[in-house]
Amino acid sequence: MMTSEQYVESLRKMNLQVYFMGEKIDNPVDHPMIRPSMNSVAMTYKLAEMEEYKDLMTATSNLTGKRINRFCHLHQSTEDLKNKVKMQRLLGQKTASCFQRCVGMDAFNAIYSTTFEMDRELGTEYHKRFVKYMEFVQENDLVVDGAMTDPKGDRSLSPSQQPDPDLYVHITEVRPDGIVVRGAKAHQTGAVNSHEHLIMPTIAMKAEDSDYAVSFAVPSDAEGVIMIYGRQSCDTRKMEPGAEIDLGNSEFGGHEALVVFDDVFVPNERVFMCKEYKYAGMMVERFAGYHRQSYGGCKVGVGDVLIGAAALAADYNGVPKATHIKDKLIEMIHLNETLYSCGIACSSEGTQMDAGNYMIDLLLANVCKQNITRLPYEIARLAEDIAGGLMVTMPSEQDLRHPELGPIVKKYLVGATGKDTENRMRILRLIENITLGTAAVGYRTESMHGAGSPQAQRIMIARQGDLEAKKELARAIAKVDVSKDK
Repeated sequence: MMTSEQYVESLRKMNLQVYFMGEKIDNPVDHPMIRPSMNSVAMTYKLAEMEEYKDLMTATSNLTGKRINRFCHLHQSTEDLKNKVKMQRLLGQKTASCFQRCVGMDAFNAIYSTTFEMDRELGTEYHKRFVKYMEFVQENDLVVDGAMTDPKGDRSLSPSQQPDPDLYVHITEVRPDGIVVRGAKAHQTGAVNSHEHLIMPTIAMKAEDSDYAVSFAVPSDAEGVIMIYGRQSCDTRKMEPGAEIDLGNSEFGGHEALVVFDDVFVPNERVFMCKEYKYAGMMVERFAGYHRQSYGGCKVGVGDVLIGAAALAADYNGVPKATHIKDKLIEMIHLNETLYSCGIACSSEGTQMDAGNYMIDLLLANVCKQNITRLPYEIARLAEDIAGGLMVTMPSEQDLRHPELGPIVKKYLVGATGKDTENRMRILRLIENITLGTAAVGYRTESMHGAGSPQAQRIMIARQGDLEAKKELARAIAKVDVSKDK
């Protein structure tokens, strides 16, 4: 496995085509806007080096028998599924941000089982190819950007009906040695910090959409791959000289990017679906299930940090013993642990797939993500309530450091007797960062739209809920005679 330092150096060796605010970024690794997000990914390597986290952060590969980073693992038991959630909570606690490797891990497991069933039914060699690809990923301990979401254009139209065919990633040419693809993937978490992009279709397909039923992998610096770095709230604070306190979280962060594929060639050994449209929905559903499970871990870990910050804000404000403050903190804990319970529940109820890896309970995973679309918003609201208005009206770090203004800021922003003003400012900025700033992308907003919108989960809950079976239970208890019903 790579060390965190080796991971950073591995990115330096790549020729990534990255753009931010209209300019090409020649050195993404050391760019002040990007580096905090890379630090979060590096933490997935750093913790794997530590003996105390070995059971959570690593696993034994079913393919090679070697010890690997859990982010490269194919789940072999319900214990693996639970450890995944626990690992994600730990990393959320350590970074208070998105650590960006979850999408790739979830893509591995979805594609592994889907290609197995494709090969069995069609006589193809996609699964054989994917196993070799996974061995490559595991052997090199790579960060892989799992890419599902297309721009979609007019959402009332199918991929093949779009005025612009590139609004969904599609095959433009099939050659004897591979395929050529064009299009883009949007909202790609950690794309710039990834060694590889692993592409999946974004929706179920019909025959007329077969060109869009494609799954493949390419290096992040493959010819024709362009990444346009996304904006975040308060993001340019990272580029201010000497900025630290105003960042709230100066070391860690997350990012998303628009990843463009401009006639990219993909060799056959890296193609895992090529126009087999009937299996697109299967891959999408399985990936979505895994990724909705993930939110029961990562968002809970960040929630732990936010709850701690709110409790500290109460201390610095001088109100830790106020009954309503205690009650709000209890409610935050209750909501956060409810989310965690859902993640553990869908993992505990997992089952083995025909391919051998384990799948979570799809109904409970969608219930988990449906709760994620709501409860973090309430946790954030309560944190903002406890923090007070100073969280968003506070003078800057430059004012605090100013020789004349600094003493005034310290005098008038003082809180509880005996508490340090600068420490109070640091905690308030952390709360701002998680609820409104750059970390809000990976906590508040992503809780709503990540792994599918709320309606996407409700569709799956309706599909998995087996309402007819529940009706039959009621009929039996009430002794309903169905023959009497017209």
